[in-house]
Amino acid sequence: MKFLIASDIHGSRVYAQRVVQRFEEEKADKLILLGDIYNHGPRNPLPECYDPMGVAKVLNAMTDKLLVIKGNCDSDVDTMISDFEFVSEAVLVDCGKQVFLQHGDRYSIDSLPKNCGDAFIYGHYHTGFIQRKGSVLVANCGSVSLPKNDTAHSYIVLEKGELVLKDVVSGEEIAREKI
Repeated sequence: MKFLIASDIHGSRVYAQRVVQRFEEEKADKLILLGDIYNHGPRNPLPECYDPMGVAKVLNAMTDKLLVIKGNCDSDVDTMISDFEFVSEAVLVDCGKQVFLQHGDRYSIDSLPKNCGDAFIYGHYHTGFIQRKGSVLVANCGSVSLPKNDTAHSYIVLEKGELVLKDVVSGEEIAREKI
């Protein structure tokens, strides 16, 4: 199975559409969103094409292909415009490797979840990377709409036990590593 993992859309309709476009181009089976779907948050600027209802329309059209993790900017009222559920965290198994998913507001590379398995993927910090911490492969998929620290608008592809960090605008590979 091929997973496309993205985070921190923050209400940008144009970047929600780009994620869906990359999902289709990658021929992924499941789109995993690691939170902060609609609200831009009080410390962030308004992203390009800020349109939370437009984002809902884009995502509601593909609910059968979504797994959505709740972020710190996602509120209970967001479920009123969503045809999909928000969960607090999830675990995937890919090629026998356990992958823990969370927004990143409770866990990070500096504070790994207990029993996170072979890999931990999160968002929240808006900076994409893939690196090892001990025996755990840790990755941040970055932010598709509001990247920080001169990082790309990015997402991750998980397939056959390998993580690939890519630029959501160009589709170019940024980093790659086996779990």
